[in-house]
Amino acid sequence: MVYLSYYDLLFSSFFLLAAGILSFCLKLKTEKALLIAASRMVIQLFLLGLILKTIFSYVNLYMFLLMALVMLFAAGFEVRGRQKYKFKGMVTFFIGTGTMGTIAFTLSFLTLVLIIKKEPWYTPQYAIPLMGIMLGNTMNGVSIGLDRLSSGIVSGKKIIETRLMLGHSAAESVADIKRDSIKSGMIPLINSMSAAGLVTLPGMMTGQILAGAPPEEAVKYQILIMFLIAACSALGTMLAVTIASKRFFDARERLCLERLK
Repeated sequence: MVYLSYYDLLFSSFFLLAAGILSFCLKLKTEKALLIAASRMVIQLFLLGLILKTIFSYVNLYMFLLMALVMLFAAGFEVRGRQKYKFKGMVTFFIGTGTMGTIAFTLSFLTLVLIIKKEPWYTPQYAIPLMGIMLGNTMNGVSIGLDRLSSGIVSGKKIIETRLMLGHSAAESVADIKRDSIKSGMIPLINSMSAAGLVTLPGMMTGQILAGAPPEEAVKYQILIMFLIAACSALGTMLAVTIASKRFFDARERLCLERLK
């Protein structure tokens, strides 16, 4: 394995700096977002490295669960923050964390117990990276799906109310918006699966190959991960959009956009 120095990382940051300078010159106004995102990424990853170094030294169920909950809550706040229209209070956060937690925890547990079969199943070296991959991809699908759902309902208010007056149920009046929202949440993952191995080398496979793992083993792990994140993202998006769509209506199936802010 080739080890990187801090100077190597500093040199690689110049490429991102060039992108920021071009953004400023073209008046795209994304240079500030790039700087903040890059700074957050560096700080978060270095802190994570220190935390994982400690956690990997111990095989403790409660420590794993604590780490998993921190990751889940962080993902929930990210989902809420990415919404153009969000429910008042913490409803969007709870929908996000509830759906992501249910799907990601369930599939991760089943994978660790039935497929990887490492004893104990919560061995941090396997459990934490797997949970992170599952939550990260589910977070993207859920956040896109919820954003498209709320935007679609707000922009289609008159059509939905007309359908309700014509006798359609609440579920029927937003069925097409729900379908489009779920599809939107799944498109990035479908694209990455379609291009894997042909256009790109996926992240886990690339990391294992750079670390010296045999390519055939890296391929098998990558296929496993792609299957899991596809199922996790699809199920999480479907569940989140379905739950959220019901929040737009009251008990008498009237559209309640005042629940948004």
